[in-house]
Amino acid sequence: MSVAGDIMTIACVSAGGFFFLAGTVGLLRFPDTLTRLHALTKADNLGLGFVVLGLLPQAGSLRDGLKLISIWMFALLAGATVSQLIARTVRQNGSAR
Repeated sequence: MSVAGDIMTIACVSAGGFFFLAGTVGLLRFPDTLTRLHALTKADNLGLGFVVLGLLPQAGSLRDGLKLISIWMFALLAGATVSQLIARTVRQNGSAR
C-alpha cells in the first residue's frame, strides 16, 4: 500500500474511534433513554462510516470493498430499526428513564 492510503486509514479509523468514544460518553452521561439513544445511534453510525472509509484503501479488491460497504449499510438499517423499536416502547410505556 501507499503511504497516502496508510495515512488515510489511520486518520479515518482514529476519527471513527473518536465518534465511538463520544457515543459511549453520551450513553453514560445523558439523563433519559431517548437522548441516550439519539447520542449513541448518531455517533455510532458516523463512527462506523469513518472506520469503513478508512478500511476501503486497504481492501484487496472491489469485492472486498463492496463487502465493507454492505456491512455498513446493514448496520445502519439494523441501528435504525432497533432505535425505532426502543423509542416506540419508551413512548408507549411513558417512562423515559
